[in-house]
Amino acid sequence: MDVLAFIALAVMPVLVVVAGLHDLTTFRIPNWIPVSLAAAFVPAALLIGLPPVQIAVHLSVGVVALVIGMGLFALRWVGGGDAKLIAATCLWLGLGSLAAFLIWTAVFGGLLSLALLSARKYIPFAPGAPQWAARLLEPKGGAPYGVAIAAGALMAFPHAPLFILAASGG
Repeated sequence: MDVLAFIALAVMPVLVVVAGLHDLTTFRIPNWIPVSLAAAFVPAALLIGLPPVQIAVHLSVGVVALVIGMGLFALRWVGGGDAKLIAATCLWLGLGSLAAFLIWTAVFGGLLSLALLSARKYIPFAPGAPQWAARLLEPKGGAPYGVAIAAGALMAFPHAPLFILAASGG
């Protein structure tokens, strides 16, 4: 894999990690992250040599994920940033690793929930703790699901058609 392809491919994991960390510390995923992920996909796919039919499949998966995410957001089951991050991530993963992404995201979401429930029960509030840590420990607080989405994306990405094509040298 040449350096330019490696840099293009690194956009997705770097941005999902940034999204997860931002969600962890602020309970928000800024719009620039999923927008940047979406905007970088087609140039990266073209650079790596993903066939046009596969690009169309990836775009379709991303659109379907966005529509489903909008529905989940309307039901208040997920945050808006989570819905957009999932859609942008699905765009990069396509059908080839969609199931792995959803399963890994659910697994990490469950682990995150268990960790937060345990921490909220057994870790007392520490004066002087950073504000984001105190927010995580609020008994009725939410969960920064962007962390689980990022972890699921990182686990699934090596199985994505784009990654496999780049690793094989195009």
